[in-house]
Amino acid sequence: MIMICALFFIFGFVTWANGTLIPFFKLSFGLTDFQAFFVTFSSYMAYFFLALPSSWILKKTGFKNGLVLGMLILGVGSLLFIPAAKSNSFPLFLTGIFIQGSALALLQTAANPYLTIIGPIESAAKRISFAGICNKTAGILVPIIMGTLFLKNAAAIEKQIEAATGIEKEQLLQEVLGRVNMPYIVLAVIFCLFALLIKFTHLPEVQVEEDVVDEASGEVVHHKSIFQFPHLFLGAFCIFVYVAAEVMAGDIIGVYGKELGISADISKFFTALTLSGMLLGYIAGIIAIPKYISQQKALRICAVLGIIFSIAAYATGGYTSVTFIALLGLANSLMWPAIFPLGISHLGKFTKTGSAIMIMGIAGGAIWPMIYAWLKDNLQLDFQLAYCIAVLPCYLYILYFAVSGHKAGLKKRYSA
Repeated sequence: MIMICALFFIFGFVTWANGTLIPFFKLSFGLTDFQAFFVTFSSYMAYFFLALPSSWILKKTGFKNGLVLGMLILGVGSLLFIPAAKSNSFPLFLTGIFIQGSALALLQTAANPYLTIIGPIESAAKRISFAGICNKTAGILVPIIMGTLFLKNAAAIEKQIEAATGIEKEQLLQEVLGRVNMPYIVLAVIFCLFALLIKFTHLPEVQVEEDVVDEASGEVVHHKSIFQFPHLFLGAFCIFVYVAAEVMAGDIIGVYGKELGISADISKFFTALTLSGMLLGYIAGIIAIPKYISQQKALRICAVLGIIFSIAAYATGGYTSVTFIALLGLANSLMWPAIFPLGISHLGKFTKTGSAIMIMGIAGGAIWPMIYAWLKDNLQLDFQLAYCIAVLPCYLYILYFAVSGHKAGLKKRYSA
């Protein structure tokens, strides 16, 4: 648990750094929102392409060696930021971010099912909540550390870049982009050292049951294809829309605040507010699940809160609206801990492949910011209305999965 929680801290630090990189690249390259959101697109789309190959890699390497390989690839992606900054190349930055996302796909494909099956499935949300606290603690620290390094005096520098021309502008941009060098060199070293720590730490392989036992009759049920589990694919799509909603609340809140007229020097800390809300939710989940409420009921409550806060953010303005966006962090908190175990339940020998399919759903974080930017920029909708249109359907679907979707194909044979 200690090693896995440390891994989730690293996942959170790398992933939520994107929330800081979006305004940083907008400042450095003069990007539109749509162009800047390729940061999240590059990171989260890697999960879609690499999750299933990651499952195959893990079968060949084993759990521990797969984690070591993932950490080393994460270091390579981080080091690519150095030549990207030197050459003022946004595409090269995106390549580094995609490589980081690929490494995270491998690491998450290993870590999430491991965390789910090392204990009773009914309490998996509690274990994932512990890991989630580490993940979101890292996310809270990111804006403080990276935001201070990357976005220091952002408003003044933005004016200087706009006023500068020719060689003066190039030198100023080079100076700003150079801020990534030391932080990402340090991160690469940390990732490599952690890979060595994993290599020399005892982490037992956990074997899943080859066959599924009918909980009602006690008889073994044999399945020939993963397509015999509709709840898995409904769960993967639920992960898709959940991650979409989480990214909209965490990574996009800074851009949202700036649209409301709040300065970048203040809005760069808004991601930490969202993640603080998630932390509170995780603590509630650790206390309440499964002693007081089930994973399914926790998911239903969170979905309803998401619907309420999304509408409230649209109906209000200023810091009040930002507060409701931040409260979406509370609504999102217990969604992954509940959705993931519900999606891979009763899979037996298909658990590893099913976990990879669930991880593919993380690609929702790549698509949804682009949809928001398209609604706002191309259709020229009010940014608050565009935000509401983007996130509200996510919470409606999550509510469906919490109520009945997680039982699809199981209710005739299993006690759900």
